Amino acid sequence: MTNAHDQAASEAGGDHLQHAISAAIAIARAHGLRVGEPAVLSDAYSVLLHLQPAPVVARVATLTPLLRAPMEPWLSREVSVAGFLAARGAPVVAPSGELPAGPHRHDELVLTFWQHVRPDPDRTPDAAETARMLADLHAALREYPGTLPLLCPPLNDIPRGLDRLDRAGSLAAPDRALLRDAYDQLLPLLESHAGPIQPLHGDAHPHNLIASGGQLLWHDFEDVCAGPIAWDLASVAMSGDGAIAAYPGAPDPDLLKMYRDARLLHGVVWVLALLPEYPIADEQALLDVWRDRA
Repeated sequence: MTNAHDQAASEAGGDHLQHAISAAIAIARAHGLRVGEPAVLSDAYSVLLHLQPAPVVARVATLTPLLRAPMEPWLSREVSVAGFLAARGAPVVAPSGELPAGPHRHDELVLTFWQHVRPDPDRTPDAAETARMLADLHAALREYPGTLPLLCPPLNDIPRGLDRLDRAGSLAAPDRALLRDAYDQLLPLLESHAGPIQPLHGDAHPHNLIASGGQLLWHDFEDVCAGPIAWDLASVAMSGDGAIAAYPGAPDPDLLKMYRDARLLHGVVWVLALLPEYPIADEQALLDVWRDRA
């Protein structure tokens, strides 16, 4: 990631939503889709738009390219894996069948298209239910025939995020050193990938399940990667009690602790690195989360 790219993204921050809407409408209409006024479903690191009245959701990568450029490989893997699972009847939000799912590039933005599902706001899965579903998802993912990179979320995002923090200089040098030292200690453990390797969701937690039509559907496969199941299960375990007991044959607690640390470091560095564009937390509070980890 270049300084010029960071600067351009920051300058575009004020009108990023309209930029995302314009890109989604342009590509959809170019493929013959009738689009009225899109409904904004989410505006965070990516923008989600329901291109009503069509049963299509556009996912526009707005801030994630700051740490993940080029975005096309990430989104190609997401569409490929989600499409594979949907074709086999797995409970996932499927890529759109109304137009090519992508990824598409328009006006420097990269986006994909997904089937719109109507959410049930009265049902929220807990950690244990998520873990049980994760075991079934892992079984389905073992059949995926494609090649996926090893633990690309932490192995890509943490060093790129740390480099961005170094360039910005807004975080105190001792705090940056604290995070970099932690990564240096975790890196050999992540690269040695303890345990069998298989395709993973990559960002498995209850918020990446959506209740719709009487069932729970997995979505947001952008972080899909290869790795030990401990990476996914650690993420679920951090969301609440009961996850480890609910997952059949869960990994050793000591192994899970290492992946929980890696998952927490990934989240802290990600949020800190993108605070200028998405100020959702206090720097010191985030650092305290890392220092106070159990």
